[in-house]
Amino acid sequence: MRNEETTWRCSICGYLHYGDSPPDACPICDAKAEDFKVVETTFRPERHDVGKEMVVIVGAGIAGVSAAEAVREHAPDAKIVLVSKEQELPYHRLNLTRLLAGEITESTLPLHKEEWYAERQIDFRRGVAATDIVLAEKTVRLDDGTSLPFDKLIVTTGAHPYMPPIPGSGLENVFTLRTAVDARNVLAAIQPESDVVCIGGGLLGLETAGALAKRGAHVTALEAFGHLMPRQLNPEGSRVLERHLATLGIQVVTGAIADCIVGDGSASGVHLKRGQLVPAEVVVVAAGDRPNTELFERAGLTVKNGVLVDNFLRTSNPDIFAAGDVCEHDGVLYGAWSPAMYQGKIAGMNAAGVPTEFGGIPRSHLLKVLGKPMFSIGTVVATDGSYQAIEDHADEGYRLFMLRDGRFVGCLLIGKIKLMKAVRKAIQARIDVRGLLGPNPSAQEIAAHLATL
Repeated sequence: MRNEETTWRCSICGYLHYGDSPPDACPICDAKAEDFKVVETTFRPERHDVGKEMVVIVGAGIAGVSAAEAVREHAPDAKIVLVSKEQELPYHRLNLTRLLAGEITESTLPLHKEEWYAERQIDFRRGVAATDIVLAEKTVRLDDGTSLPFDKLIVTTGAHPYMPPIPGSGLENVFTLRTAVDARNVLAAIQPESDVVCIGGGLLGLETAGALAKRGAHVTALEAFGHLMPRQLNPEGSRVLERHLATLGIQVVTGAIADCIVGDGSASGVHLKRGQLVPAEVVVVAAGDRPNTELFERAGLTVKNGVLVDNFLRTSNPDIFAAGDVCEHDGVLYGAWSPAMYQGKIAGMNAAGVPTEFGGIPRSHLLKVLGKPMFSIGTVVATDGSYQAIEDHADEGYRLFMLRDGRFVGCLLIGKIKLMKAVRKAIQARIDVRGLLGPNPSAQEIAAHLATL
């Protein structure tokens, strides 16, 4: 059945709203009515009352907790079980590097206190992992020998750190950073003046490097590419960030491919293919993540890079939804906090019988722990002549506005990031900058216009 109501897209989070007018506020990200724009009407299922149906949520990161909260809000009588393989209360994974830096304590990590779940009648089960989805029985098997029946299932199992096949990766004091346990292990291994190598010059690698430098460690960050954060920065932005890292005592080595980690039982250094040996009593590998898709693969659901989901975040089984780092939507694995939270809310609303679409959002990245905020969104490196890069070094930072055929497609802000929300809106709305400001606008003119949005 096709609904003839107007479809409105939130320019901040991609939520799709149906009606004659936009909502007063986005139910996903609280954006205002003026942040919505009309898009082509799409088909959506009919709303239904789930009653006392059982909704099982596997995974208790931000996507899983957001899903549980949305289910309870929209289906007051539903039974909700939230399953976590970790022993901790669900926590702010983004804050693990702040924990490493000593900026916060473990007591501030949890998303909510334990009673929050009981007050909302969410049956929270920790320290137990799902092993199988049995489609014929509509049950989830757990590693404690029990099974959970479900009417609707939301899987938010996230991702796991990728460990490259580097000889010596099994030595003591070689870590990845994904969980609270990982952070505790790193903290137990370092001392002031420790030599630390972070393999990977991406977002997590640099945040970890900055955090451990604050602890007094001597930190070297290795990036295999020619400049830092190649997915989020252009070469000039990378140079600006590298100069700032030097003021924090972090040495950056680009074009650095680790061919082995050396040591007698415990790490003592990282050897590079070009022949250099970098001393390291502690090694943190931040080489990206891989989605935890095993449950879906064993159940025979459609998996590509992540489990494939439609605009309603349904997998190839209409009663099973996925959200967060584990899922692939329209060819995109977001692998970031905000999209995981938005997707969790939307998956929860759909499981609760409230048809809600995720319209996709431009990929963005935010770096805060280094003392010089960085925000990157969309395309920041031109791939052909249709792009126009407009940049300056205002306010002791760096600004890059990327246009394609005159329209906003990307932005990089280093130093001051107050334009972040306006930039999101401009990219989502594909604002014609040259049509508004002329064929050759300056970065200052673009920034002034964005400040009015």
